[in-house]
Amino acid sequence: MPAKKTSRRARLSVIAVVLLLLAGVGYGAYWSVDTVRASFPQTTGSLQLDGLSAPVTVKRDGNGIPQLYADTAEDLFRAQGYVHAQDRFWEMDVRRHMTAGRLSEMFGESQVETDAFLRTLGWREVAQKEYDTKLSGTTKKYLQAYSEGVNAYLADHDGAELSLEYAALGFVNDYKPQKWTPVDSVAWLKAMAWDLRGNMQDEIDRALLSSRLTEKQIEELYPPYPYDRNKPVVQKGGVDAATGEFGAQNDSSANGTTTPGTTTPGTTTPGTTTPGGTTTPGTTTPDGTVQGTQQTPGGVQTQLAGLSEALDAVPALLGPNGDGIGSNSWVVSGEYTTTGKPLLANDPHLAPQLPSVWYQMGLHCKTVSRACPFDVAGFTFSGTPGVIIGHNQKISWGFTNLGADVTDLYLEKIEDGTYVYDGKKVPYRTREEVIKVAGGKDRKITVRSTRHGPIVSDRSTELGTVGDHAPVRDGAPDRGKGYAVSLRWTALEPSNTMDAVFKLNGAKNFAEFRAAARDFAVPSQNLIYADTQGNIGYQAPGRIPIRGKGDGRYPAPGWDPEYEWTGYIPQEALPWEYNPERGYIVTANQAVIDKEKYPYLLTDDWGYGARSQRIDDLIQSKIKEGIKISTDDMATMQLDNSSEIAKILVPYLLKIEVKDPYVRQAQELLEGWDYTQDADSAPAAYFNGVWRNVLRLAFGHKLPKEVRVEGQCLRVRPADDSGPIEDLDGTVRTVRECGRRAPASAQPDGGDRWYEVVRTLLEKPESGWWTPGSRFEAGKGDRDELLARAMKDARWELTTKLGKDIETWSWGRLHRLMLKNQTLGTDGPGFVQHLLNRGPWDLGGGEAAVNATGWNAAGGYEVIWVPSMRMVVNLDDFDESRWINLTGASGHAYHGNYTDQTDKWANGELLPWAFGRKAVDAATEDTMALTP
Repeated sequence: MPAKKTSRRARLSVIAVVLLLLAGVGYGAYWSVDTVRASFPQTTGSLQLDGLSAPVTVKRDGNGIPQLYADTAEDLFRAQGYVHAQDRFWEMDVRRHMTAGRLSEMFGESQVETDAFLRTLGWREVAQKEYDTKLSGTTKKYLQAYSEGVNAYLADHDGAELSLEYAALGFVNDYKPQKWTPVDSVAWLKAMAWDLRGNMQDEIDRALLSSRLTEKQIEELYPPYPYDRNKPVVQKGGVDAATGEFGAQNDSSANGTTTPGTTTPGTTTPGTTTPGGTTTPGTTTPDGTVQGTQQTPGGVQTQLAGLSEALDAVPALLGPNGDGIGSNSWVVSGEYTTTGKPLLANDPHLAPQLPSVWYQMGLHCKTVSRACPFDVAGFTFSGTPGVIIGHNQKISWGFTNLGADVTDLYLEKIEDGTYVYDGKKVPYRTREEVIKVAGGKDRKITVRSTRHGPIVSDRSTELGTVGDHAPVRDGAPDRGKGYAVSLRWTALEPSNTMDAVFKLNGAKNFAEFRAAARDFAVPSQNLIYADTQGNIGYQAPGRIPIRGKGDGRYPAPGWDPEYEWTGYIPQEALPWEYNPERGYIVTANQAVIDKEKYPYLLTDDWGYGARSQRIDDLIQSKIKEGIKISTDDMATMQLDNSSEIAKILVPYLLKIEVKDPYVRQAQELLEGWDYTQDADSAPAAYFNGVWRNVLRLAFGHKLPKEVRVEGQCLRVRPADDSGPIEDLDGTVRTVRECGRRAPASAQPDGGDRWYEVVRTLLEKPESGWWTPGSRFEAGKGDRDELLARAMKDARWELTTKLGKDIETWSWGRLHRLMLKNQTLGTDGPGFVQHLLNRGPWDLGGGEAAVNATGWNAAGGYEVIWVPSMRMVVNLDDFDESRWINLTGASGHAYHGNYTDQTDKWANGELLPWAFGRKAVDAATEDTMALTP
């Protein structure tokens, strides 16, 4: 049958590109219309797909979003693999090379160090063990069918037929993709877990800060969670001392047939305990007294600095690890909605990339049965079968990052092929890895591991250098040449998380939803729930460790057995809710439950709840006014641009007498401002400029180089000098130090942790933090003077960036989104970047706003994380649900569905989400049959 491959609009785009290429842009003269269009997928007619037991129908709407209909589950996932490969194989191929530590095979020498670090972590090795020993037989069948679908596509396509990127790569490399395997799919879950790993960066940063800050100062920068102001996810309930089960539900029948877990609760009741062995800032004894003022050992400091740099080099496929990465999700009971049934919203905040990390799809068994139980639609990961977030015919679910502390760094005393543990020398394990390099020689590395995990400090040249002094507690092994750093992380222990994906897809009620959540070991997520019967719920799943000693806030002494993990929090004791009396549930990376009401330590490094409380307030305002919440209301809440820090800081800024008329003109922008950060807002532009400069003056220059933004150079007192930090005046020895941290992860990043820091300090106008620059003089700061200077500096900075006329200023001109294609769109030749990347878009929203278009105040105003998709699910009528993706279904540059959703996404629009067969048929523009 004849097949339609592209639309008129897409063809016109192709012609424009080819004209540009033929004009002589770089290598482009060698490309043609056929090169650009070669990879566009066939979407009509019929194609033969070996292995199918019966035909599969693929229906695509005007946005290229496919709905698949099959007779068997295996056929459904075989077709999913084929369609994913049609639209996104380049993305899939890059992902599997990243998870396997094989990027050098595609991109050469520049990726060797990254590959070495990823090989050290051993994601692929763990994924293989999961597939071999942990996953159910059914899950393996689905993974194998998916792989066969991908490979069927690869068998008929090569080079430019797969993607334009392969044509570009062909100029420098003769790389050819290998067959897809089930383990390639399983390994992607490790990348997801890595980017959502919890507080590892905070653990490193607290130790790094100790080179310049006292323990009291560090604790001021990590204030406690404000439980009295920002509500946790679960607001009632606790663990029953007799049964060990968590009880929070309003309807006790929700527990279903849940069976006890198999994890070991251990013998130590977790809580906020002393970090131990390494004398670190913020360490408290059991009676609450502060230990002596000692700094993290110099050698450890260097190890951690190098580790931090190595982490920066690892591709963050989901987003920069820090305050910004997270999500919003909430569900409202039918008691408070216009439909009388629940409404569920979700928008994960991840790194902007092109194509989007998500791929929209529907997977439908023609007849739903035990053998073929799927009638599901939502957001998938290309390269992985099933639906990750979405709904089936009975229930809907969403994810946000729980942020549980599932990683610990251990200091290891290494000597003569051994490490010290419990007073004995224990041989460490080693394995050899060979990294193949495109255009270069193979590289061999040795990976060393202790009982805690891989020695990650081996993967940086800086990590081999250890300081001269490493003060530790009595009983610690002699420092010798210093300590290595190993990593224990739950994701490096085989689990059956992949089973959970398929169980979620087929769950029909809350009991089955909870049963699926039990298998979701890593990453630990907040799972929110609603069903067509009118129930709403929440479950905190995950493999979360119980520690003997230590609270995970600082690196632990690897030689001391008392700091081992003693087990995992029992699954039946993890927090959950079912039909809470308040009638809604909000999760947005805030604390899950008040630590005083829960016997286990989940983490001390929550997000601080600015977004979650704003969502809570918006819902409450509707309820108190007696206004029923509609689908439109849920979508409007997702776009809320209110700045919580502006509400705190602006009243102080307006009290300052500004005599300079040039600065006063800018200050006047804040008078009467409603604190919303719309793209066209001049007050939002100026306020965020002031906020950035407040952080820079009060904190940025006082922090050590390891956390400051790269390229920021200051003259400061040497880290090993005692006494106050002074400006260069001829009497104090200073050195020039330049920041080392990437702009997306440098500090102070301006997230809601910093909201809490500044909120407290505003009531202490003479705090040493209010001393501008690198000086810290306790009791001699001047809050208003620093704020006045920040307003002045912001006026001049924005004049440089936006012009003298403040009437022309807008937040969107500062706060721009560029969508960059993976790898070649960031590191490829300039002409290739021009072909593959898109943007900019001027955006509203901001850091820690509900509309979380995040930016890092230390690095600049550029958008570095976004609501990667948005959905609102209507449990009364699924066909009235709505969704939007950041980009489009296609990963092929110049295809009509490459970025066709982005303008709508930027404008806050949602697309109709057809689910039922009639609605899908009405929305279908292209139909294709995959035949045996």
